[in-house]
Amino acid sequence: MLVKGYNHYEIANTLQIPRPTITKDIQHLRQQNRGNLQTHIQERLPQEYENCMAGINRVLQLTWEIAEKPTDDKTRLQAFAQLNEGYKFKMDLTTNGIVITDAIKYVTQKQEQIDTLQKLDERLQASEEEKTIEGVY
Repeated sequence: MLVKGYNHYEIANTLQIPRPTITKDIQHLRQQNRGNLQTHIQERLPQEYENCMAGINRVLQLTWEIAEKPTDDKTRLQAFAQLNEGYKFKMDLTTNGIVITDAIKYVTQKQEQIDTLQKLDERLQASEEEKTIEGVY
């Protein structure tokens, strides 16, 4: 329901569960998601990046060997064209790594801001509930 855009109140009303339970469940899911993303970023992504760079470097090395062999001009031109593509791909991968890092920092900062705003909203709602209870008594 959260994925479909329902807010905490709508989920609680639909499932007939107290809103604080929904809030705690959602916080738990968010924490799990952060952990999964952190694991992916810190453990899997660097290894995949290194594997890709090693593969590109090996392909470039073999292509240089072909380009430098005394073969016909057509083969050499094709090898140089492949080298050109390989270096472009390597440059893209290198610069996009920076973009990914910046994006991760941006998302982390925004998530922290959202978490802060949600905590503030929860405090305000709790305060309003206390005022309502005080008004009844």
